[in-house]
Amino acid sequence: MDRAVPFALNDRTPMKLLSALLLSLSLATSALAATPKPLKIFILAGQSNMEGHAKEETFDYIGDDPATAPLLKQMRGPDGKPTVCDHVWISYLTGEGDKNGEGTGKLTAGYGSRQNPTADGGNIGPEFTFGLTLDKTLAEPVLIIKTAWGGKSLFYDFRSPSAGPYVRTPQDIEKNRYPDAECGHYYKLMIDHVKHVLGDIKRVYPGYDPKQGYEIAGFIWLQGWNDMVSRDVYPITTKDSKEPRYADYSRWLADFIRDVRKDVQAPRMPFVIGVMGIGGAKPNEHIAAFREAMAAPAALPEFKGNVVALQTAPFWDEKLGAISDKIDQVRQKKFTLGNEVKKGTKTQDQANQEAKQYEAELISPAEQTMWKRGASNGGYHYLGCAKTFALMGKAFAETALQLSASPGK
Repeated sequence: MDRAVPFALNDRTPMKLLSALLLSLSLATSALAATPKPLKIFILAGQSNMEGHAKEETFDYIGDDPATAPLLKQMRGPDGKPTVCDHVWISYLTGEGDKNGEGTGKLTAGYGSRQNPTADGGNIGPEFTFGLTLDKTLAEPVLIIKTAWGGKSLFYDFRSPSAGPYVRTPQDIEKNRYPDAECGHYYKLMIDHVKHVLGDIKRVYPGYDPKQGYEIAGFIWLQGWNDMVSRDVYPITTKDSKEPRYADYSRWLADFIRDVRKDVQAPRMPFVIGVMGIGGAKPNEHIAAFREAMAAPAALPEFKGNVVALQTAPFWDEKLGAISDKIDQVRQKKFTLGNEVKKGTKTQDQANQEAKQYEAELISPAEQTMWKRGASNGGYHYLGCAKTFALMGKAFAETALQLSASPGK
């Protein structure tokens, strides 16, 4: 049998054959280039700070800082209105009690905290600059699935199956709270909504082609306040305590990560823990201890390379935080004066005048102006500062993209 000779092009190859080969190569290359990539999907979940309580009126404050002024330009279009992302779509499930609803559309401002789940609430959370950063970095469409509700705990509301049943404390029984039937209710709502969106992606993102499929490219978790302040579930430790106060939170969060990955069928899904940053560089002892507990799962060997604990404390606005402390002092002064009025040692007019003078001496006009420009809520909501949420969202996106591209994914 003659040995086969591999085909090779040379200067004697007929032009018609050469042209046909080049055309075939071109068509094959075009077909490869036209094959759509799997749609990247990111899940954002948590409680009130994932909802986001930063009013759009605080956007201008972002431009006051030269370091963040470029970010504000991304957040606004040429007309001065919030940017609308042409390539980022969002489904947002939120609500109060049983009145949950979904907001969908192209990502823009207004997908933060909402009184009406289906309508623009005038607020942003981290989702806005999260999407803007993805839109700037990725040359492809992106879908964000966001589920967030205020005042929810991991120990009960978001409790995942592997954590086991919640054991009610004596205080729970006395106050008739945390019934067994509702344990993990918001975990189930979150998972059910993610599956609902994945089951009909075109409903949210009309340009989706089922042939391209999808990839769950990351999960962002921002939660913690309700666990941090619970002294019943996490009693204050003593010198004789065998474990840190919030050790159970670390265990339950690790369970949560495993269960979410199982339930959305993404066993190596990149997971970003937004470590609570309230209080900034000077947290009290409880916040400091809770931060350690939140970050702990990322150090587990099984999560190496695909779970990251991102500290959000650097995004806390220290100047506004200092003013907030002064506002708290004024509030306490008014409370004390109110008691004096009740006792009859001061008249209401005297108390009002003293409170007004105390506030004027403590908070300068410049600080008053800065507060109105940059803050729109309390400290537990990161002061409702859009600058903080904008920096946070950007960092979440950058971290998720790094994880998605890492070998450990």
